[in-house]
Amino acid sequence: MMRLVEKSQAERIVIVTIRAVIDHMVLLVGDIAASAAWYDAFLGVLGFRKTRAHVYLGPDDWVVDLREASDSAAAYGRYNAGLNHIGLRVEDADTVLAVRDAFAAKGFEVPEPQIFNGKTTAVFFADPDGMRWEISHEISALL
Repeated sequence: MMRLVEKSQAERIVIVTIRAVIDHMVLLVGDIAASAAWYDAFLGVLGFRKTRAHVYLGPDDWVVDLREASDSAAAYGRYNAGLNHIGLRVEDADTVLAVRDAFAAKGFEVPEPQIFNGKTTAVFFADPDGMRWEISHEISALL
């Protein structure tokens, strides 16, 4: 949406307001079969549904698409250039723990919850390639 604000006859200011939301995320993975099993379980716990092989639609209508990486692709490195982790927010600390427990019940290793600033509970899950997904309940500290 664009709107024109008149300040004077000689000066005009254009204010551009754009609302962008996540539409999709493509993750390149080292082993498509291992990753698909992990993402079937993990994203299933979060309410995503599989729409076709290796494609998952989330409750807020954004998509995670898994694709096999090339043979020359480097493995995920937590502090390498590129994506560090994906953070998803849930309603409260109990929901963070429920996600952790539900994923553990599917047979996957899950880390212990972390507490930040005495108020934010978060769990960082790692997929088969090491890509980290954070589930927490507070609005991002980055805001």
